[in-house]
Amino acid sequence: ILRDDTWTRTRWYLLIILVCITSSIKAQESLISRLEVFHLKTGQREVVWQEEGHFEAPNWSPDGSYLLINQNGLLYKFNLISREKELLPTGSLDQCNNDHGITTDGAFLAISNNDPDIPSETGTSRIYVMPLKGGDPRLLTPLYPSYWHGWSPNGSTIVYTAYRGDDYDIYSMGLNDSLETRLTTEPGLDDGPEYSADGAYIYYNSIHSGSMEIWRMNSDGNEKVQLTDDGFSNWFPHPSPDGRFLVYLAYLEDQGGGHPPMKNVALQLYDLETQHIRTLCSFTGGQGSINVPSWSPDSEKFAFVSYESIPGKDE
Repeated sequence: ILRDDTWTRTRWYLLIILVCITSSIKAQESLISRLEVFHLKTGQREVVWQEEGHFEAPNWSPDGSYLLINQNGLLYKFNLISREKELLPTGSLDQCNNDHGITTDGAFLAISNNDPDIPSETGTSRIYVMPLKGGDPRLLTPLYPSYWHGWSPNGSTIVYTAYRGDDYDIYSMGLNDSLETRLTTEPGLDDGPEYSADGAYIYYNSIHSGSMEIWRMNSDGNEKVQLTDDGFSNWFPHPSPDGRFLVYLAYLEDQGGGHPPMKNVALQLYDLETQHIRTLCSFTGGQGSINVPSWSPDSEKFAFVSYESIPGKDE
């Protein structure tokens, strides 16, 4: 009887996995993804690229010439002058997720890759580093899952979210010493960490207070301060290069500890001097819209992705 029960549960698990895979394929085939730029001075949104399909998480290149996105496990450069998309070679990594980014000097690229053939129920993402101009990716975090989110200003350290034991916390690691340092220990999900422009602080989102809010801590993990407290679920704070603002994603309905796709969301601008919060725009998005740093080098604009379902496409 035990063997029969186990087999029944296994068949249900396989069915659930099949349904999830099928739904994901349909979602990718029935979406329009729009790569947008928000201009801070004018308050205008500019669609620079759109296509039927699914892509995510733009990074702005340090020289300002292109945006980097992930699509179908690969990374692509979108040239802002020619308005053309080209593959960025990542060697053996072909399961890249939406956590990737470039050092401010343009020397290195961090890639989170869902490594195959790793038995894990919590995720197989590990962080790799490679020269942006090309070369072989080097594994930086042997433990998994690990999701990159930010570079220190001097490019010597990464900050990331990782599941260790029974909780998601924030960690840092030096590029050369490969020593993992835990920065948060509070119960509940901590995610989306990113260094301030001067490297003194790390901004992140946490559900420690009971709702998903934006927080700040010193770069060594001390003196944690909650910055938002409203009815939204707030995610992925990105400080501007000039140190004036944070832009972050707000789910207009509480999502608990989740950040699902295809929800009603808004982009919020937090003034780091006055603590004033301003809503910039709203759209359909969430997961994949603005997971990683996406400010332009001059701090005058940032990139994000919005989505639109195609009615009847998957019927």
